[in-house]
Parts: sequence; C-alpha cells; structure tokens
Amino acid sequence: MEQRVNSRSRILLFTGDGKGKTTAALGMVLRVLGHGMRAAVFQFVKGGGKTGELTALNRMDSALIAQTGRGFVPDATDPEFGTHAEAARKGLADAADAMTSGQWDLVVLDEINIAVSKALVAEAEVIAAVRAAAPCTVVVLTGRGATQGLMALADTITEMKAVRHGLSNGWAAQQGVEF
Repeated sequence: MEQRVNSRSRILLFTGDGKGKTTAALGMVLRVLGHGMRAAVFQFVKGGGKTGELTALNRMDSALIAQTGRGFVPDATDPEFGTHAEAARKGLADAADAMTSGQWDLVVLDEINIAVSKALVAEAEVIAAVRAAAPCTVVVLTGRGATQGLMALADTITEMKAVRHGLSNGWAAQQGVEF
C-alpha cells in the first residue's frame, strides 16, 4: 500500500476528563520507536517527578523527553505563577524548534491544553507553532480542557471519558500505573 505524502503535519488531540491522554500519546511514542523512528515529548505541567516514562525514554537514543513544567499550576495571582508561565513559554519554544526541524517523526506536547487554559502560554502561539511543523512530523496535543482553537486545528480528536477510576475509590497513585 502506498503511503500518502502530505503537505502539512498531521495533528492529533487527546482531551477530556478521563485518564489516559498522556498514556495514549506515550503509546504512540512506543509505536514510533518500534518502527525505528524518532519521538520527542515535551511535558508542559509535569516537572521534577521521576516517572517511569521519563526514566525509560531517557534511556533511548531515538527519543527525547523534556519536563518543561514546574508541577501543579497555581492561580494567576500567586507569586509563583510567573515561574510556571516562563517555563511553559521556554518549553513551547523548544517544542517549536523540534516540530520545525524535521528531525522528529512524532512530537508530543503533553498537557499543552492545560497550559493554554491556565494562560501559561497563548493559544495563538501554540497554533502558530503547530502549523509551522515540518510536513513529516506528527504532532500530538494532550490535556483536559482543549480550547476550540486547538480542536479546530486537529485532524483527529479523542475525548477520554471518566467512567470509574481507582483514585476516586481510595486507591493511591501506583508506580507503573499512574506514574
């Protein structure tokens, strides 16, 4: 079967109140790496935590993972908000470089939807960066609360729906499952 050559990058968006948005994106990363391709992941809210995906991807030559976030995002009135916004803007600049470079087959902007909805980065800047991606690059946007502008940009949108989750039933976050 002949592959279609596109004149622009393909954009997928995972949103919703259910768990699994980052996990779905990381599954795509695993698939890309399994085909001998290259993947980059930029995490816009997660930061400072030693997660299984961070440890695993740091061991792979054909993968890049950057925790550009600073963790839980405070209200805009909090003195620490500026630090979070600065980190997100730097992360977006790095992700934009990766998307336009043509060196990465897949670029994941993990929790970028949250970064936009919390006003850490401007929606227009994210849209411009994604639109500038190299045609050979697939871009994945994740996070709750995707804006209409980001959804309009996407070729594929998946909404994760919470039906039941162990965390709401008393289970603690479990290594290897939630992180």
